[in-house]
Amino acid sequence: MIDFEEELKKFKPSLEIDRTEDAVLEQEENDMVDLMIELMSEYRTNQ
Repeated sequence: MIDFEEELKKFKPSLEIDRTEDAVLEQEENDMVDLMIELMSEYRTNQ
């Protein structure tokens, strides 16, 4: 049977995963709400 406590002690996170996570979190991607707010703002200023 698997001893989960022992397996957790042996766990070492991958550096590649940490680097990827950092790269993803650094990017400021717009989501749909941000895009809609920007579009509405532009629409209002052009009227």
